[in-house]
This record gives sequence, C-alpha cells and structure tokens, in this order.
Amino acid sequence: MKYIIPVIIVILAIIVLLFVYLQLQKKMKISQNKILEAENETKAILEGAKKQSEALKKESILEAKEEVHRLRSDFDKEIRERRNEIQRMERRLIQREESLDKKGDVLEKKEENLSEKLKNIEALEDNVKELYSKQREELERISGLTSEEAKQILLDEVNKEIKHEAAMMIKEVETKAREEADKRAKEVITNAIQRCAADHVSESTVHVVALPNDEMKGRIIGREGRNIRTLETLTGVDLIIDDTPEAVILSSFDPIRREVARIALERLIVDGRIHPARIEEMVDRAKKDVENDIKEEGEQATFETGVHGLHIELVKLLGRLKYRTSYGQNVLKHSMEVSYLAGLMASELGLDVATAKRAGLLHDIGKALDHEVEGPHAIIGSEIAKRYHESAVIVNAIGAHHGDMEMISMEAVLVQAADAISAARPGARRETLEAYIKRLEKLEEIATSYEGVDKCFAIQAGREVRIMVKPDQVDDAGAIELARSMVKNIENELEYPGQIKVNVIRETRAVDYAK
Repeated sequence: MKYIIPVIIVILAIIVLLFVYLQLQKKMKISQNKILEAENETKAILEGAKKQSEALKKESILEAKEEVHRLRSDFDKEIRERRNEIQRMERRLIQREESLDKKGDVLEKKEENLSEKLKNIEALEDNVKELYSKQREELERISGLTSEEAKQILLDEVNKEIKHEAAMMIKEVETKAREEADKRAKEVITNAIQRCAADHVSESTVHVVALPNDEMKGRIIGREGRNIRTLETLTGVDLIIDDTPEAVILSSFDPIRREVARIALERLIVDGRIHPARIEEMVDRAKKDVENDIKEEGEQATFETGVHGLHIELVKLLGRLKYRTSYGQNVLKHSMEVSYLAGLMASELGLDVATAKRAGLLHDIGKALDHEVEGPHAIIGSEIAKRYHESAVIVNAIGAHHGDMEMISMEAVLVQAADAISAARPGARRETLEAYIKRLEKLEEIATSYEGVDKCFAIQAGREVRIMVKPDQVDDAGAIELARSMVKNIENELEYPGQIKVNVIRETRAVDYAK
C-alpha cells in the first residue's frame, strides 16, 4: 500500500507527459502544414508577380515603340516642311536674281544713253560758245564799238531812266505823305484799340438771390412782415417776393445798396437766424465788407493801370465806380480802358504816357458823386481832382473830356478820344433790343428813300450803312452827292452813339459770252 500511491503518481505523470507529447506533435504537424501552405502561396504570388511584370514590360515596350514611331513621323513631317520652305525660298531668290539682272541690264543701257547725251551736250556747248564769240565780233564790227564802250552807253541810259523814275517816285511820295497824315492818325487809334482788349460788364437794377426752398420766403417776410420791413428800411432796397420758385428779387437804382442787401440776405439765409436784431447786425457787416471791397477794387485798378501816388480818397472813389454803370457799361472798367487807350496813343505820338493814363483813369471820377452833388460829372470830377492836389493838366483833362472846359494839353485831347472810342465801340454799351432794331430799320429806310438805290444793308451793329446804286441811274458824281445828302439826313433824323459810315457803291459790269 505504501508503494502503490507513488506508482500511481508515476503512471499519471507518464500519462500526462504522453498527452503533452502528443499535443505537441499535433501542433508541430499543424504548423508544418501552415508553413507548407505559406510557401505554396508565396510561390504562387511570386509566379503571378513575374507574369504581371512580364506583361507590364511587354506593354511598356509596345508604348515606347509607338512613341518612337510617332516622334519619327513628326520629325519626318517637319523635315519635309522645312525642305519645302527652303525650296520656295530658293525659287524666290532665283526670281530676284533674274529681276536684278534685268534691272542691271536696263541701268547699263541708261548709262550708255546718258553718256551719249553728255557728249552731245558738250558738243552743243562748244558750238554755242563759238557762235557767241562770232556774234560778239560781228556786233562789234557792225556797231563800230567795243564791248566796254557798249556797256558804258547802256549804263548812261540806265542812269537817265533811274533819275527820271526817282523824280517820279519823289513826287509820288510827297503826294502820298499828304494822304498818309489822316491814315496815320487812324492807325494810332486802331493800334490802341487792338492792343487794348477790355471786357465790358453789363449790369441791371435788380439782383436775384437764390433760396434753398420756398419755406425760406416766409421766414424772410417774418411775423406780420417785420423782417422784410427791417431789411428794406436798413438797406433802402425793395425786396420783391413773388411766385418765382426759390428766388427773391432785390431792386434798387443804387448798386451799392443793392450789393449790401444781397450780401446781408445771403448770409442770413446761410445762418438761418432771421429776426430784426440779426438783420441789423448782418447789414452792418455787409456795409463794412462793401467798403473794404470798394477800397480793394480802387487799389487793384491803380495797380493794373500802373497809376501810382493817388490820394486814398481818390482810390476809394475809383472803387465806388465798380458799382456804377452807364448804359450797361461798368464805369470802373470803362475808366481803366480809357486809361489804357490814352496811354497807348500817347506812346505812339511821343507824349507823356503817365499823365495820359492818370487822366484817363480819373476822367469819370465825378460819377461816383454826381447824384450827391449838382452839376455835370466832368466838372465835379475836375473839382475833386483839384481838391486832392492833382496837376492842372489832369484837372483840365477831366473837366474837358465832354467839352465843358477848353483843352490846354494834348493829353486832354487823347482822353476825350479814348473816352469816345471806349463808349462808342459796338457792344460796349447796352441799349434795348427794340430800340436797336428800330434804329437799324430807320437807317435802311432813309437809305432806300433815295432814287437810284438798288440795295442797302445796315452793318457793323449800325455803325455803317452800305448802299448799292444802279449804275445806269447814278453816276460817280451823283454817288458822292448821294452820300453827302444821306449823311445830313441821318444826322437830322436819327440819334445814335459814335458815328455812322455811309458807303455808296457804284459798280458797272460788262458780261458777254464766247460761242
């Protein structure tokens, strides 16, 4: 019993070992089978990869062959095109060579012809020289004079003719000198006008002030009209508020008052506070601004015309002329233009340019005060100039530019002429369209009232009337008499600025036809 248990244990151990051994043998067989299967699969994969690589190799070889074939065909095509182009160029070169050969042949023929012509010309020149020498010898033999003697005789004859022509020219120059005197005076005036290109500013007696909206009209009028009454009282200007959209009209004969009212009203519109106290403040400011503007305008006028050393009060009076007009012509611009014209004419005639320009600038200074002082503006202006210590020549030129004084200097004459030129040039002064048309119609009516007048035209803005007469009814002497009679009739029946030129034209035409 004591040995049975160990034996059993040994037997069990052996059984367990056998079982483990069998299991290990079984697993080894399984792993060997898996290894064989893996080896078989690997061999199959390797064989497939080889087959696939061989297939890809064949495909790539085929593609390479195709690409080589395509490149070879493109190369052959390009070679053929280049060969064709080279052949065409060769043909063109051959044609050009042929044309050049032809031109060379033509040029050679022309050169041969030219050389032959040159030879002929040289031969002709020799013949002409020989003939000239023979003719000269024959002339000397026939005349019995040498060439030098003949030249002297010709020079004597030419001298006689030249002396005669010189005498005729001297006589003609003397005749023209008398005719040129009047022409020279006209040229002086014409040159002065051409060199002076002044603007003309036409003004009216009203200003139109734009409003931002129609509601502003009610604010300008104010409660029971107190704002508009205050503005009219302070400025002396009439405010016209009617149905005109977004606009107020300022009316006054005095342009300075009108300007003050315009500036004050525009500032009130911008400010927006419109009541009597504010209106009074704005009007005071506007008056100061206008006074400053008057002074600046006077200084600018003296600077532009080159007239210096004027009394400050004269400068202010000049500035006031900016707000004065005469028949629509701004008086300050007119005075500056007269200064320019007088100075230009003085320089042409060799007179004192500075005196002429100074007198021209101040000639209408009396218009700055003529509604405040009784008397003609020329006399008022001369008294003002005398008060501020201007020279006697300046005082006389101012007072005499309308004939109110006797002229004592040539500068006074130039000022009067420049004033007439500036005022009478077409477009300088404004007149109503109706009066202008009536004057032109009356001018043509006077011209057509004469017997023998065929056509007439009023031209140059009414400064000239051109009349065509019938040549079979009016002769040359009759044309002169017709012009004189018409001038007298125009002077008696018409009122016009400046002068009117009456131009009578008599023309005879002879017409025939060659058949």
